[in-house]
Amino acid sequence: MVATFFDNAEVYAAGKAETVMGEAIIRLYKELNIKRSDLVISTKVFWGGPGPNDQGLSRKHIIEGVNASLARLKLDYVDIILCHRPDPCTPIEETVRAMNYLIDQGKAFYWGTSEWSSAEILAASLTAERLGLIAPVVEQPQYNLLHRTRFEVEYDIIFRELGYGSTTWSPLASGLLTGKYSLDINSFPEGSRLALQDNNKWLREQLLSGNGMNGMEEKNFETILTKVDALRPIAKQLGCTLAQLGLAWVIRNKNVSTVITGASRPEQVEENFKSLLIVPKLTDEVLQLIEKAVNNKPVPTTRFRKNM
Repeated sequence: MVATFFDNAEVYAAGKAETVMGEAIIRLYKELNIKRSDLVISTKVFWGGPGPNDQGLSRKHIIEGVNASLARLKLDYVDIILCHRPDPCTPIEETVRAMNYLIDQGKAFYWGTSEWSSAEILAASLTAERLGLIAPVVEQPQYNLLHRTRFEVEYDIIFRELGYGSTTWSPLASGLLTGKYSLDINSFPEGSRLALQDNNKWLREQLLSGNGMNGMEEKNFETILTKVDALRPIAKQLGCTLAQLGLAWVIRNKNVSTVITGASRPEQVEENFKSLLIVPKLTDEVLQLIEKAVNNKPVPTTRFRKNM
């Protein structure tokens, strides 16, 4: 099995990630005889550097940032460009026009958003419709067993009304849903995100302080690990790892188009792919067990009509 969708961003490793990806794509062409049309490549624009014109969603930064990304990727175009975050300092019409321009120039086929509110997505879509321009078609939000409300409740309207797609990130909640962490904060596995003192210092500080937790809804470390432990017997029953269970749970959602996974070793990639075999095992009974274990099902939007 060969992965064909690769997600990037100008901010990842200050652009170096796109450079590495560009070199990897060339190897795919040469060594596996993969055609460009076989691949789906996305990148995200917002944080391109420390300068005042290197950030945000102004027409200037969107066009200059995407041109720089394409140069690092060694590509003439990407399939999807995503606005990495909303930019309240730039009029939405300016952003929509800039994204439409890039598509007209053949530098992308589609555009979308990442971590935008449903109201911001609707505003962009309505602006594009009013101007006769190309609207965004995909959102890239965080979605996992510890972070559910925005995806399952707030985004319900964009899935229903716009037919929006989604490329969800952090399906394993930065590794917390793999079961490798314990309450002893000094015994984090060597090489894990929380054990790294420099590159992931922000994540460790957010997690251990209980503040922010990378945007996760549950902010108490002990509570999180208690939920993860409650999932262990379910994974054992299904004959899979906790990571495979977490991935399969995300994949089975009808509004999830694809799941972005990360891996530091080849065997992790293989393990992630095997989660596809677990999806059919997630029966209504198993899903009820999962809900009982995590005990965090979001409250749906209130429907006041009695016959709805």
